[in-house]
Amino acid sequence: MAVKVLIKRKFKEGNLKAGYQLITHARYNAMKQAGYISSETLSDLSDPRKIMVVSMWHKIDNWNSWVNSDVRKKNEAEFEKLLDAPTEYEMYNLGVQL
Repeated sequence: MAVKVLIKRKFKEGNLKAGYQLITHARYNAMKQAGYISSETLSDLSDPRKIMVVSMWHKIDNWNSWVNSDVRKKNEAEFEKLLDAPTEYEMYNLGVQL
C-alpha cells in the first residue's frame, strides 16, 4: 500500500533560498530510488520559513531504504546547518486501515 511522508522543516532567517536548493537536490536524488512516486513542497502562509515536503512512496520499506541511504544522510547533514529546529516526520498510509 502506498504511503505519504510529511517532512517538516523550519529554516533559520536568511537560509530559505539555500534550503530550497537543498530540497530540489534531495528530490532529484529521491526520484532515482526504488518505490518513489512523487513529492510536493508546501510553504506555510503565515511563516514562509516553515516548509513541508509531502513525499509519496509505494511502500514504507522504500521510504526506509531512502532514509537510511548515504546520499540522504549527507543531504540531511546539510539541512541541519540551515534549520531552527530538528526536522519532523509523519508517515501515513493512503486510505483507512480497517
